Amino acid sequence: MVVVSEIKKLLKGVKVEWRPLGEVANYEQPTKYLVKSSNYCDDFTIPVLTAGKTFILGYTDEVKGIYRASNKPVIIFDDFTTANKWVDFDFKAKSSAMKMITSSNENIVLLKYIYYWMNTLPIEQNDGDHKRQWISNFATKIIPIPPLEIQNEIVRILDTFTELTAELTAELTAELTARKKQYNYYRDKLLTFDEGEVEWRTLGEVFFMRAGKNISAENIIQKSGGDFCYPCFGGNGIRGYVKENSHDGQYLLIGRQGALCGNVQRYSGKFYATEHAVVVSEKACVNLGFAFHMLKLINLNQYASQSAQPGLAVGKLESLKFPLPPLAKQERIVSILDKFDTLTTSITEGLPREIELRKKQYEYYRNMLLNFPKEE
Repeated sequence: MVVVSEIKKLLKGVKVEWRPLGEVANYEQPTKYLVKSSNYCDDFTIPVLTAGKTFILGYTDEVKGIYRASNKPVIIFDDFTTANKWVDFDFKAKSSAMKMITSSNENIVLLKYIYYWMNTLPIEQNDGDHKRQWISNFATKIIPIPPLEIQNEIVRILDTFTELTAELTAELTAELTARKKQYNYYRDKLLTFDEGEVEWRTLGEVFFMRAGKNISAENIIQKSGGDFCYPCFGGNGIRGYVKENSHDGQYLLIGRQGALCGNVQRYSGKFYATEHAVVVSEKACVNLGFAFHMLKLINLNQYASQSAQPGLAVGKLESLKFPLPPLAKQERIVSILDKFDTLTTSITEGLPREIELRKKQYEYYRNMLLNFPKEE
């Protein structure tokens, strides 16, 4: 594995030429390679690609109009979202909204080098921006072009990092999937009660449940900073950060409106809850952690109104039945399930954190290799 000192040695004193990306990269519309049939099947051999997150939409049996990327690799570039993929296998395309990028001269700049450099660029378009990005934006970006042997070494290093990162991420993801199945097994087993084993009450009898307060969107910012230090919860989780809190303590929050209606979160400390979140606190002898796991198992989304904007009425929530085992048993259940919850969902601990760290490590080395200082 290459270390930082070796990267610095590789790049020391390297002279680069700065040129517009549009001068060293050609683009082609995929018109000749568009799929005609929507009859996709995994038994077919030719993948149908989109430049978006889905990437491979399916497989087609069409044999004409195939782009032979196995002979000439290409970058497919979504002209609206700027999402891009490196493709070195034969394919057909779904939409003319993507462009196919190749190097204008591989003896001057490697296409794989262009691909890695493009992915160091920040996403600059605004939400709702529907202009074509290659000509209006990316073609004018100034790309550093070091000598060909340096490009080859940079590509070799990043290919190695990409392969290792993919392997590690696949292993961690498989482990995470297994742990989630294990968590679901123990959660279902621990939170299933026989008749007469527990007391059944309504949520309204066990909890105080109140919708939050309205707040203007202009008083919410996306990132915490300065006076805007309190998380603001809406129907789908944290909307952003605000200057003043509405609550302080240990609570559960249930989304009561929006796409993730019925989601359950717990929070300890100061926060603001909007009218799209239900704030839950205990008024009976119940462990709030037990309530968190139990309400997630119940799947409150099934009780949402079936409308264009799904919603959960507080009155409906209060009427739902809720099991109350002895407090000592609640605490024992929480001690077990909390460990699984941290392992499978925490962004500061557990497997999700490890996956995110591998991604950041790769981006760190990629940016180090492709960050050439401009000469005055």
